[in-house]
Amino acid sequence: MADHWIENHKRDSWRRQAKASGYRSRSAFKLKQIQERFNLIREGDVILDVGCHPGGWAQVGMELVGESGFVLGVDLEPCQPVEGALLLTGDITDPHTQERMLTELKGRPLNAIVSDISPNITGKWDMDQAVAMTLVAQVFDFALPLLCKGGSFTTKLFQGVGVEELIDAVKPFFSDVRRYAPHASRNASSEVYLVCRNFMPWKAKTFNVRETYETALNLKLGGDDVDEGPEIIKSSFSVRRKKAE
Repeated sequence: MADHWIENHKRDSWRRQAKASGYRSRSAFKLKQIQERFNLIREGDVILDVGCHPGGWAQVGMELVGESGFVLGVDLEPCQPVEGALLLTGDITDPHTQERMLTELKGRPLNAIVSDISPNITGKWDMDQAVAMTLVAQVFDFALPLLCKGGSFTTKLFQGVGVEELIDAVKPFFSDVRRYAPHASRNASSEVYLVCRNFMPWKAKTFNVRETYETALNLKLGGDDVDEGPEIIKSSFSVRRKKAE
């Protein structure tokens, strides 16, 4: 009970700070703490905010990039406007939504991608984890070609099956890849942020993060193993046909 009270108190503290600071969600402090630790976003940058609802990360993003920068957000749920940002409603894995995003970017490369995306939770842990990891891999496949040299990609993960395989799939494209848990994250949560810095586009001319990830995961789980059939045992038994009279 004491631990539960402390956890709730911390959560309420971040919510109070968010409300007092004018942020729409406590998660705004997660991005602020990631920024303080890694200095990913600079004034004038072009930022993609994936899973932007309710807009807390877009607010922090606009503070960091200033009037000369641009924040493009996308989420399945519509967001109230954030001054200076463009927040689209749509599925980032849908080709129509992707085309809209490319149109709005107008050929400008991304300096940073920040993703707080999460699938709808069903309560079935294995299924939820599989869907979440696949979704992250799909975002990588769409957004990496838009990232400029030296850019960064930060995404939420849930610790569990597939995390190591996903990290191995994206490591070749960045000089620094590490996990980071902001203080604003709940202590009881399995969430962690994967921070990928210094994108090297010359190493990503041909890639498929989802395919690489799923192949490695399938191998780990034994999905490609073929069970040998049972040993054939010879028998002296035979069928003798009756002689015709």
